[in-house]
Amino acid sequence: MSGTLVLVRHGQSEWNLKNLFTGWRDVDLTELGHAEAKEAGAKLKARGLKFDIAFTSSLIRAQKTCQHILDAVGQSDLETIRDQALNERDYGDLSGLNKDDARKKWGEEQVHVWRRSYDVPPPGGESLKDTGARVWPYYLHDLQPHVLRGGTVLVAAHGNSLRALIMALDGKSGEEIVRLELGTGVPVIYKLNADSTVASKEVLEGA
Repeated sequence: MSGTLVLVRHGQSEWNLKNLFTGWRDVDLTELGHAEAKEAGAKLKARGLKFDIAFTSSLIRAQKTCQHILDAVGQSDLETIRDQALNERDYGDLSGLNKDDARKKWGEEQVHVWRRSYDVPPPGGESLKDTGARVWPYYLHDLQPHVLRGGTVLVAAHGNSLRALIMALDGKSGEEIVRLELGTGVPVIYKLNADSTVASKEVLEGA
C-alpha cells in the first residue's frame, strides 16, 4: 500500500515582498501570496487529489495557504493539525531586519554563512540542522503514520521546515539541501512505499 504526501510552501508573505528575515514572526500573505495558494489548490484539484488530513504550522501565512488549498479541493472542513514543529526556521536576531541592512551590519560573507550553511545558526536563532531536529521527529511520529496507512496528507509549511523534510526524504546532504530553492505556492507530491521509501516525486511548477 502506498500513500501520498503533498508539501507546499506558503504563498508570498508581506515580509517576503519587503525582503525581510521573517522566521517565527507572524506576518500575513500578500495579495500575490493568496493567489499563489489558490493556484496551488487548483493544481491539486486538477490532479483529483483528496486529502485525509492536513498539517500546518502555528503561523498565519502557512495556515491561510493550507485553507486556500482545502477550499480549492472542496475540503474546507478537513481536520487540520497546527503545530510549532512545522514553523519556519527561527532567524533570531536577524528577524525583522532587511537582508541588505543585515549585510551592512555583519558583512556579506557572514550573512551568507547564516543563510546558506547547514549547521551555523544566526545569533539567537536556529540553523537548518536545528530546524530539522524538530521537524523530522514530528514527521515520523505524527505525519508519516497517516501516509504509510495509504492516506493522502497535505503539509502547508515554510521554506526551511520543508527543506528539512525533503533532505530526509530525498537523502540529500546538508550542502545539497541549502542550495534547494522552494517556490512559494508550488506543490511537491511524494508517493511513498509501505516501507517509507520514496516511490516517486513530482513538482507542480508552472501553469
